[in-house]
Amino acid sequence: MDPSTRGRIASYSSWGNTADRSARTAPARAALERTFLDKVPSRVTDPQARKLAAEALRHAHYLRLAAKSAESRRKTKTLTVEADAELAGGGDRLA
Repeated sequence: MDPSTRGRIASYSSWGNTADRSARTAPARAALERTFLDKVPSRVTDPQARKLAAEALRHAHYLRLAAKSAESRRKTKTLTVEADAELAGGGDRLA
């Protein structure tokens, strides 16, 4: 059995034995929230304002990820269309 399959089996077994998934992932969610709170400028001292600023930073982060993903998909589609067109045209440039 290859290591990837073995890892997937272990992962599914572990999650299958987890009664409270939310509790299991709570430390990771808290750490991620702390990461964005740490990025809020120190001049923002009000706790509620810090929370709102961290939320805005989190939204910006995920929007950047979405934009990068969309750009990657566009590039892949363009390359695929170009490659298909080249192959349909005879493909002698590949030789």
